[in-house]
Amino acid sequence: MSKPASPRKVGEKEALSVGTQIRGSAQKLNLVAGLIRGQKAGDAMNILSFSKKAMAIDARKVLASAIANAENNHNLDVDALVVAEASVGKSIVMKRFATRGRGKSTRILKPFSRLRIVVREQEEA
Repeated sequence: MSKPASPRKVGEKEALSVGTQIRGSAQKLNLVAGLIRGQKAGDAMNILSFSKKAMAIDARKVLASAIANAENNHNLDVDALVVAEASVGKSIVMKRFATRGRGKSTRILKPFSRLRIVVREQEEA
């Protein structure tokens, strides 16, 4: 006997994708996520493709994964997808040190972030 399947974390007409270790601060990633919240999926891909922000590259990969999940796993219409949610949070922090004068050292923090994108199929009104 296998264990029962876990319940879905999103609604019936929604698909989810999570980028767990995106290199960079959550504050910078949230600026990029704010550009695509509420946009159509195709428009959001264009916005991220032509954005000058470096975090847009990783956000675009997560969005492409959410669109692929919607199409292949949940049989949703790709042309009717809307970015319903784009939430950002902190992940791990790599700690490094830099040597300074007089035998001292300073801590360097290299943060990682996580990005959760939910796309929803919107009915044509």
